[in-house]
Amino acid sequence: MSAFAFAFPAVLTALVLLPVIWWLLRLTPPKPLTEVFPPFAILASIMKREETPAQSPWWLTLLRMLMAAAIIFAIADPVFNPRTNTLASSGPLALVIDNSWASATDWPQRIDTASTLIDDAESRDVPISLVLTADRQHDAVPVDAATARNRLAAAEVRPLPADRASAVASLRTALDGTAPGTLAFISDGMAGGETDETVSALQALSPADFRLIAGDGAPAVAITAASNGADALSVTLTRLDGGPARSLPLTAHDSRGRPIATGTADFATGSTTTTGTITAPFELRNDFARITIDGLANAGGTYLLDDGFRRRRVAFLSGEVVDASQPLLSPLHYINRALAPYADLIEPSVADLSVAIPELLEQNPSVLIMADIGRLPEDVQAEVQRWIEAGGMLIRFAGPRLAAAPADDPLVPVMLRKGERALGGALSWSEPQPLSAYPANSPFAGMRAPEGILVKRQVLAEPTPDLAERTWASLADGTPLVTTGPLGSGRLVLFHVSAETGWSNLPLSGDFVEMLRRTVQLSRGGGVSNGNGAETQGLPPYRLMTANGTLAAATGEAKPLAAGNATRAIASFDNPPGLYGTEDGYVAHNLFPPGHEIRPLAVAEGAAVREPLAGKETWSLKPHLFTLAALLLLADCAIVLFMGGAFAAAARSMPKRGATAALLLALMAGALAALPSESRADDAKPGDENILSRLDTTHLAYVVTGEGEVDRISERGLAGLTEFLTYRTTLEPGEPVGIDISRDELSLYPIIYWPVSASAEMPSSAAISRIDAYMRNGGTVLFDTRDQFVSLDGSSTSPNTERLQAILASLDIPPLEPVPTDHVLTKAFYLLANFPGRYAGSPLWIEAELDRAEDPSRPARAGDGVSPIMITGNDFAGAWAVDANGMALLPTVPPDEVQRDHAFRAGVNIMMYMLTGNYKADQVHVPALLERLGQ
Repeated sequence: MSAFAFAFPAVLTALVLLPVIWWLLRLTPPKPLTEVFPPFAILASIMKREETPAQSPWWLTLLRMLMAAAIIFAIADPVFNPRTNTLASSGPLALVIDNSWASATDWPQRIDTASTLIDDAESRDVPISLVLTADRQHDAVPVDAATARNRLAAAEVRPLPADRASAVASLRTALDGTAPGTLAFISDGMAGGETDETVSALQALSPADFRLIAGDGAPAVAITAASNGADALSVTLTRLDGGPARSLPLTAHDSRGRPIATGTADFATGSTTTTGTITAPFELRNDFARITIDGLANAGGTYLLDDGFRRRRVAFLSGEVVDASQPLLSPLHYINRALAPYADLIEPSVADLSVAIPELLEQNPSVLIMADIGRLPEDVQAEVQRWIEAGGMLIRFAGPRLAAAPADDPLVPVMLRKGERALGGALSWSEPQPLSAYPANSPFAGMRAPEGILVKRQVLAEPTPDLAERTWASLADGTPLVTTGPLGSGRLVLFHVSAETGWSNLPLSGDFVEMLRRTVQLSRGGGVSNGNGAETQGLPPYRLMTANGTLAAATGEAKPLAAGNATRAIASFDNPPGLYGTEDGYVAHNLFPPGHEIRPLAVAEGAAVREPLAGKETWSLKPHLFTLAALLLLADCAIVLFMGGAFAAAARSMPKRGATAALLLALMAGALAALPSESRADDAKPGDENILSRLDTTHLAYVVTGEGEVDRISERGLAGLTEFLTYRTTLEPGEPVGIDISRDELSLYPIIYWPVSASAEMPSSAAISRIDAYMRNGGTVLFDTRDQFVSLDGSSTSPNTERLQAILASLDIPPLEPVPTDHVLTKAFYLLANFPGRYAGSPLWIEAELDRAEDPSRPARAGDGVSPIMITGNDFAGAWAVDANGMALLPTVPPDEVQRDHAFRAGVNIMMYMLTGNYKADQVHVPALLERLGQ
């Protein structure tokens, strides 16, 4: 295999054209000349000489040559570590491809590898025999390359282990004694069973060239078991590569696929198995439907959980007669209360044990609880024993009947002494005994040390060598409280006290609930077969796992699953991994049974030529060369534009834009210079630096009266109106500005809000003169007496109105009138009939139009001017004022949010009137214009 080669070396002959390209690139359009006016100099130079193209710079020609060379080399397709066609042509190409669950992570590379081999076979006119080891049926008859490509395109990953024996047998039959030329085994690297003879069987076909193609095997990880412990879910994993340490994140999903809990599993260096944990409360673990390994979307990285993993069905019965009037004396009462949140409880409908117990077992429970039941009828005892041996759990509670039962009872985990040990009896203790700490081998380990639990009566166990191993809980004197023992595939558990409070106060404690819950959790989920042969009928496929680890509807190929094989058999074609049963109840059948370990495929040294999957080493320079050519083309375009003066023209336009801005500043400076001398003297004072900052946008201004509360309401009122204008109109004013009318520049603001206050200092005559000049130059002052008085003639006047009259006495103001109903102010933005503020009783006074009486039918207002003065007593700022959160500071009078909204609308109309004049008054002519135009 060469380290470097060209896929199309003939294209390199185009390099001989580079000198021609060099000659062509020498010519370039002349650079435009820049001549200084007058035009006679240009006209004089036109006829001097004939224009000829100038030569391009050598470095520009070199850049273009490099671009052409890059394109030629890219078309030739230089490849590092190229593959060479070394297929043996003595026989057909035999492709054996593992499409098992482990190949899902690198399936595209496997397809590319097989496609490359098919291309090689086509170039040598060699037929191809293709088999997929995880398919149910195989057609290994040699075919042409086109047919092989179609079959390869239809191939897909299966959520199953590879069945190589049947694939090799089909290949052997199809070849019918013909030795293949090249036999390529694209393997997942995993052994199939205890003894995998695949390599030996393929070698027996006598290929001229035997290749073993596989990936590194590091991603092959599978979950083989999940156990719901007392405090966490334990997940067992196995991996193919026992290499360096590796940590894998685990996620538990509910039945809808939502992640609800996470955990980790850590592989030690060199280890191929590990156990991870997902810690979650019992109630949350009840919702687990599947466990996945993050980043490994295949059947091995997904473990399904069935109904039995969550809630158990528990049957219970008692030897005592149930007294409905005294439930606290019944042992079943405490058992029911303890297990009801965690299990489905079923009770017998009759008291006869020979009828009740078979009736309960017919309902396929996971656990059977018997409280103080001594000897059972022989036929019932045998049936219960068979049920336990099949995987059931029997939990018994002591009582007088059990204490009097024969010692050879096979349904107790330990030998019992006849009779019970009671406080004050023959085998008594001087005082009730507490519980000791739970041993480490007990499922109760991890619970807090029992406190306050006292036992005054119990049944004793005969001392035996294995008594300590069978004890899950004991009293302080060492006598057992809870013992256990196996019976076939099931388990026996005995509480040596009664299930009610007659023998101990254990049923009243929280430990009783937790002990029962943990014990029931150890039972087999999904129930236990009653031995009547129902399990032989099989469970129909309900949901089957796909190759990426998700569930889909069952197909017609899957067969019913024998209930006993759900957790003991490896998934197969007949029973792929998935859920078997019905919507009412199902069993999870996973890819591997508990305890299974995946191992690498054993290949003797020198038995086959090992190769990696395609795309591991070979890579082409073509895309990089095309990218280089594109970059050189962009650079050439930029250089040509630069030489043509495009960037220079843009640079020359920048000073023009700067000159325009300077001209605007000069005009504004001239306007300021045109102000009266007093204003210029005032402007020369500190504060001029704020003028330019207030020219960028419109600001609402208010007169600073010197009274803190009045000025605060004015500032917050104009801030509220500014926010309302920003969100309701295209006008976006800046922050409100408080001004001193005796010093600040007034011409920057279209309107000034003046809250009149009788207790504030009277403005000086110079300040009033500045206000008068401001109104004459087009500004408007909105006086707000905030007293709701209408009259301005001196009768019934408030102190604020008197102060306003004193101010107006020094101003040259026009006649005033309330806003007419057809005035522009009533329709500048909103249609308004009045202009309320915090109060609603005062009209808004504006400049009167004296010609109204001359033509009362006039449809529009006369002028385009704006009233220089507005007067109200409705306290606009009080209605507009809001805090930092946008909440109103003052209530309206009367309290009415509609009135406040109308106050904001009045403010919007005033601002639009100030900025646009009465242009909207012309809209009344629209009907006449449309009629004139014939619309």
